[in-house]
Amino acid sequence: MKKNNVKLMQGNEACVEGAIAAGMKFYAGYPITPSTEIAEISAQMLPTVGGKFIQMEDEIAGMAATIGGSLAGLKSMTATSGPGFSLKQENIGYAAIAEIPCVIVDVQRGGPSTGLPTAPSQGDIMQAKWGTHGDHPVIALSPSSVRETFDLTIRCFNLAEKYRTPVMLMLDEVVGHMREKIEIPDASEIEIIDRIKPESGDANYQPYRVEEGQLVPAMAAYGDGFRFHVTGLVHDESGFPSNSHEVADKLMTRLMKKVDDNLDDIISYEENHIEDAEVVVLSYGGTARSAKSAMKKARELGLKVGMFRPITIWPFPEKRMAEIAKNAKAIIVAEMNYGQLVLEVERVVKSAAPIHHVGKINGEVITPDEILAKIKEVL
Repeated sequence: MKKNNVKLMQGNEACVEGAIAAGMKFYAGYPITPSTEIAEISAQMLPTVGGKFIQMEDEIAGMAATIGGSLAGLKSMTATSGPGFSLKQENIGYAAIAEIPCVIVDVQRGGPSTGLPTAPSQGDIMQAKWGTHGDHPVIALSPSSVRETFDLTIRCFNLAEKYRTPVMLMLDEVVGHMREKIEIPDASEIEIIDRIKPESGDANYQPYRVEEGQLVPAMAAYGDGFRFHVTGLVHDESGFPSNSHEVADKLMTRLMKKVDDNLDDIISYEENHIEDAEVVVLSYGGTARSAKSAMKKARELGLKVGMFRPITIWPFPEKRMAEIAKNAKAIIVAEMNYGQLVLEVERVVKSAAPIHHVGKINGEVITPDEILAKIKEVL
């Protein structure tokens, strides 16, 4: 095994390093605080690996160009923050129905509108799931450290390629701008997944044809010699629009089943002291660091507190959350918003355990002591 590369780096920098390691060859975007370093570092690094960087005129065009890069056969990524995430939503929906793999990084800041550009937030969690209209598959991951940002960026590319769908990496300003020492693994230690391509010379290739028992069609690139059509309209296997109710049902069901039938492969989470926990703190992203510290302080006081951290935000790990709730006296959801993922917890847990929320919307991080205070209150 080769000696690992040890670096001190920002979360945003680790995101680019992970993307390059995953095989990113195209980045299109528009600079916006607090994600700008991702664009800047991509502009520096991509030419060194034979990739291309382009700054577009706005966020809408940045998402459109990212889709175009993927259609041309390149692993493609864009990055933004809240206002830009809003502008990208229409084209994210296009990528979902047209089954175009790409990675969208959202380094969350205070909102709404231009809000608090330099302050942390986790206010885009529901937007990640419902931001674009219509039913559509959603995969969104949330890292809590610089090293995890590197790892999850790679995982985002792998999931996007495997399931032919856009995948979101939901950072927050805390993780995006913090610096930590990390070890970048050797390329031989990293699992890389590439999209399935049709056989060369397949004269009968159809871009959305799947074999019996399959959910993800093979994807040719423009320029590979195949002629095919891509549209945001409901379409049949040939890619051409259709008004057939049967075609619409077949397409939309398959799009949703790509995620719904593969939850065990997609969903990941972290647990701490769940086995005897009377109070479970659920948190994610940068706030999970405060939650873990609060849990440790509570344990030192003799309080039976555990922590559950969804790494995959969407689809939400509802099966495991429901199991945990059966043995808990209370659940605390800590997140930097007015109450977003707590709504999903309430939906899943129902009446199994009372649910409490610790939130902030003023641009400040939630501290361990604030979470500890809530733990003491519910106990």
